[in-house]
Amino acid sequence: MKIVRSIALVMLAASSGLSFAAAPVLKVSKSVIVHAEPGAVWEKARDFDGLARWHPAVAKDEIAVGTNNEVGAVRVLTLRDGGTVREKLLGFDAKHHRFRYTILEGVLPVSAYTSTLSVKAAGKNRSKVTWSGTFKRKNTGPNPAANENDATATKTMGSVYQAGLDNLKKIVETK
Repeated sequence: MKIVRSIALVMLAASSGLSFAAAPVLKVSKSVIVHAEPGAVWEKARDFDGLARWHPAVAKDEIAVGTNNEVGAVRVLTLRDGGTVREKLLGFDAKHHRFRYTILEGVLPVSAYTSTLSVKAAGKNRSKVTWSGTFKRKNTGPNPAANENDATATKTMGSVYQAGLDNLKKIVETK
């Protein structure tokens, strides 16, 4: 009987390991150089409830729980296509111009998502804005559909980051 239990435990561990292996942790990082001082760029990007002011895919954002820019705040993004995303602020560092958050639920094809947005000096009157994240695809099963696979999750998040960064650059440099 002990042998049967041992075999069962080994098979259970192996099968759960295969499921875990089927959905690796993915990473995306995008950056842009903005011709402005870091403080000016940070002022445009810093507000957790301000993504709609600079990301072209976001129609509206609002704090649903807590206080803007305080750890634990939850924002709800309404996308231009009508989808929604709920996100929670995990860290906010005004001194070092960065914040970190996680997606609680939403229409994006990701799970176990954590992201950081940061603004750093990149020379005189120049800033480097970096938006990076780690995540798994939303469908973590061993055989996701083509629109639910690792490539789709990575491409989608890369596009989200790049569109936002490109528009932030345009907004800051135009004023």
